[in-house]
Amino acid sequence: MEGVIDHHLRALLSRIGGVDICVTEFIRVTSTRLPRRVFTRLCPELDQGAQTPNGTPVKLQLLGGNPQAMAYNAAKAAEAGARSIDLNFGCPAKSVNNSDGGACLLQSPSRVEGIVAAVRSAVPCEIPVSAKIRLGYTDRSSYLDNARAAEAGGASELAVHARSKVDGYRPPAYWEYIGEIRQQLGIRVIANGDLWTLDDFKRCREVTGCDAYMFGRSLLARPDIGLQIQAFCAGQDYQPLHWHQVATILYEYYSTTQDIYPAKYLGNRVKQWLAYLKLSYPEATAFFERIKRHRDSDILEQAFAEHMRPHDGIGIKGPDTNAA
Repeated sequence: MEGVIDHHLRALLSRIGGVDICVTEFIRVTSTRLPRRVFTRLCPELDQGAQTPNGTPVKLQLLGGNPQAMAYNAAKAAEAGARSIDLNFGCPAKSVNNSDGGACLLQSPSRVEGIVAAVRSAVPCEIPVSAKIRLGYTDRSSYLDNARAAEAGGASELAVHARSKVDGYRPPAYWEYIGEIRQQLGIRVIANGDLWTLDDFKRCREVTGCDAYMFGRSLLARPDIGLQIQAFCAGQDYQPLHWHQVATILYEYYSTTQDIYPAKYLGNRVKQWLAYLKLSYPEATAFFERIKRHRDSDILEQAFAEHMRPHDGIGIKGPDTNAA
């Protein structure tokens, strides 16, 4: 999720819990040999053993269509401290696809296999190489060809977003294709797409038979979705986060990042996250409307104070967001 889930969010979301592994924003690879600082800029966790502060592993993701350049830069990433490499064949963005990257590569399964194979041969054998695909480019007919290509190239696991590039993010997600891919492949298959709620997870698990799931926008919309799923699978009761608890988490993110950006952008990252939270919490809409035209810290602080206050004097216990 380019420009959205940075290392600050990875640290915060992984600390809340329910997240077993994180994946960075993609690093764009053309024909250039990237310097180390490019890898550490998008993945500063490389300097801490390729993990978030609470010890959650972080995969470094590469995107590009040149096998030799991808291989070289994967090797450089490994030298910089990457312990796992992920290859992006799923990005549907027009600017990316027009530059020979992301989902456009699904038009040629042989290219997918070649890129995976080149990267696999370039990094030490102990470093896993995984891939993410969609079900196809213009349609979903090539879903098995591309899945098999990734496996043949040496991918240790495959995440599948259950739509084609042309499908974009429009509902529904076609989970049944993931189930067939899982049955046909000998590597682990990770289901992705439209996992917004616990009920979505239950249906996806039934359809796909997968034992691993990837969350992007839905984790931003419901930061404790992983905890809800873990509790359900363990047969434990769990009380989902109340809005005032989510607002407190959002405030921590605001406090952590406010000095990083110029004053004219103050609050922009909070507004960006609120756009996702609105999908799960009606209160987020009111919060957004309250601050959307403001960059004054006093107004932002006042809005946070209002939303972090438990309503009716009732506090609902959730995960300890101050735990290390």
